[in-house]
Amino acid sequence: MKKNLMITGCAGFIGSNFICHYLENHPDRTVIGYDMLTYAGNPDNFSYIPKEHKDRFIFIRGDICNPDLVTTVFHKYDINGVINFAAESHVDRSIKDPQVFLKSNILGTCVLLDAARNFWQEQNSFDDTTRFLQVSTDEVYGSLGPSGFFTEDTPLDPHSPYSASKASADLMASSYHDTYGLPVLITRCSNNYGPFQFPEKLIPLSITRALNHQTVPIYGDGRQIRDWLYVRDHCRAIDLVYEKGRCGEVYNIGGNNEIENIELIQLLLAMLREETGDDEIDETLIQHVTDRPGHDRRYAIDSGKIKRELGWTPGTRFTDGLRMTVRWYLKNKAWLARIRSGG
Repeated sequence: MKKNLMITGCAGFIGSNFICHYLENHPDRTVIGYDMLTYAGNPDNFSYIPKEHKDRFIFIRGDICNPDLVTTVFHKYDINGVINFAAESHVDRSIKDPQVFLKSNILGTCVLLDAARNFWQEQNSFDDTTRFLQVSTDEVYGSLGPSGFFTEDTPLDPHSPYSASKASADLMASSYHDTYGLPVLITRCSNNYGPFQFPEKLIPLSITRALNHQTVPIYGDGRQIRDWLYVRDHCRAIDLVYEKGRCGEVYNIGGNNEIENIELIQLLLAMLREETGDDEIDETLIQHVTDRPGHDRRYAIDSGKIKRELGWTPGTRFTDGLRMTVRWYLKNKAWLARIRSGG
């Protein structure tokens, strides 16, 4: 079942972690990685694939907005599964330049959906051997008050160009299931953290700046609440949904780790100080800056559906995952330096 899997955005944070996970856990599968290698896509991440699995990984550099190349890949490698991680994902960048997000996140998703639909129709394979999984975010739901959780039935209410583009892509994917019968699944996750994350995001940015004794910026009062999910737990969930989920369905994936941003940074600085023995890494580095426009106050996900149907629960305690993340960045300073310098 599903022998040749196309993973888009394979050189990014979650995509590269997923490739390592998938190859390790499915020795009969071949993975076709596809990535344009923009600023956040790092081919160095492929060096972390265990040697015994590398012969089942094929990398193609390409843009998901290029229909000719995407179609060629489907035919050349007989693709019968797609997991779409490819996306522009940084909210601040979407505020500065929404057009890039519309192109990559909406148009690019449509190109992939069309390529899958056309190829699988030609092969008469709209059945259990084909699947298209659209990886999305809890940000499509908007903002929560002090209580409650996002469920799969929560109305979409995006508040940034980034989340609006992801919500649009989700709706297009869902429409291809309803209109054409394409075997589509959608996952929506909470904030990921772990190895390979580009250092513009909160945790790796804070680690990088603190190690250099630079100020660690935090928006507004820092009381925004996020639910944090260790990336390898997310990979396990995506694997389960892809293999066993019901087509046409949405599955929320949360970490059950709600924490205020300010508390997270305080904990992170304490861990860094402990791991490095550097007493200059302390809370005096924290700098409150003007809040982001349209900044959602709280996200929290109800993962009950994926637990009930597929038996998934997050397996990593937040403090354990955060310490593993800190140690990974400390151990891989050369990786961090290369990606910050653009290669």
